[in-house]
Amino acid sequence: MSQQESKQPSAIINAAPLRGMPWRTPDPFLFCVHHNDRYPAGNERMGPVASLAGRNLGQDFDGRDGWNMYHGTVVPGFPQHPHRGFETVTIVRNGLLDHSDSLGAAARFGGGDVQWITAGSGLLHSEMFPLLQSDKPNPVELFQIWLNLPRVDKLAKPHFSMLWDHVIPRHVAKDEAGRATEVTVVAGRLGDVKAPPPPPKSWAAREEADVAIWTVKMAPGARWTLPAAARGTNRMLYFFQGSGLRIGGVAIPASHSIELRADVATELENGPDAAELLMLQGKPIGEPVVQYGPFVMNSRQEIQQAFADYQRTGFGGWPWQSDDPVHPREEGRFARHADGRIERPA
Repeated sequence: MSQQESKQPSAIINAAPLRGMPWRTPDPFLFCVHHNDRYPAGNERMGPVASLAGRNLGQDFDGRDGWNMYHGTVVPGFPQHPHRGFETVTIVRNGLLDHSDSLGAAARFGGGDVQWITAGSGLLHSEMFPLLQSDKPNPVELFQIWLNLPRVDKLAKPHFSMLWDHVIPRHVAKDEAGRATEVTVVAGRLGDVKAPPPPPKSWAAREEADVAIWTVKMAPGARWTLPAAARGTNRMLYFFQGSGLRIGGVAIPASHSIELRADVATELENGPDAAELLMLQGKPIGEPVVQYGPFVMNSRQEIQQAFADYQRTGFGGWPWQSDDPVHPREEGRFARHADGRIERPA
């Protein structure tokens, strides 16, 4: 190594194994979890055709037989629960998710679709995983990411939006040997490729916030340079699939998170197997974070107020007949907004 090369700063700040849920995230992100469940065939109620004996129903996170019921008791998933003070970005890569909320909005989405919700002043929603296929397995894979809101927007009006798979742009780059790297741009910009607009009160809606949410798929042996971002931006890579990777010449084992200097362009060199990564990036909000379960505010007093408001108003109440609603089996992918407007992917 030459003297000049030795003075080049390493892009890697820290690398650590990915263990359990959730994954560690940098400001402005609060939470990131990767659900990857190998559900069996579904029954007539869209639950698993399997015995639930021995599972801690209502709190099933043990991964028994390769899947969880989570808080569901019939259909896997997360029955109605409140949020305040942040946003959820849900990327469903495989399988389907049924959404229902206190605004009266509902959706069924998956196969690369993304739901982006600003909880703001308060929202109830449920997220269930209907097992529609009765003659074959029903795998479900998704990321859920919590993005914080700054103090000025903590109590913004709740907002529900869908980014269908076909409108989310992909950037494909090939190295000198023709090996491809595909980047799916859920938020932010990569060169001339720009993601669909985020909700209006999102931290990601501010150009100076430099927020990016990308998934990166690399062919075996592929090389690709992750471009530099603005100084002061936080950047985290999650290497969740693949056998090995080199970042800036440093070997990274499988299943690791890598905190990077965002202002340094960084070469990624994949190992012998296809690899996938998630990238979360953004300028920190830099405000106090006080969290209690599904409420994220700036002070203990604001958390107490969130509980009081939830007990008093129910964040608008729950308009559904059960805490864990699922949509009809024959229903395709759709979104029904609070104003009654219905959209479907092209």
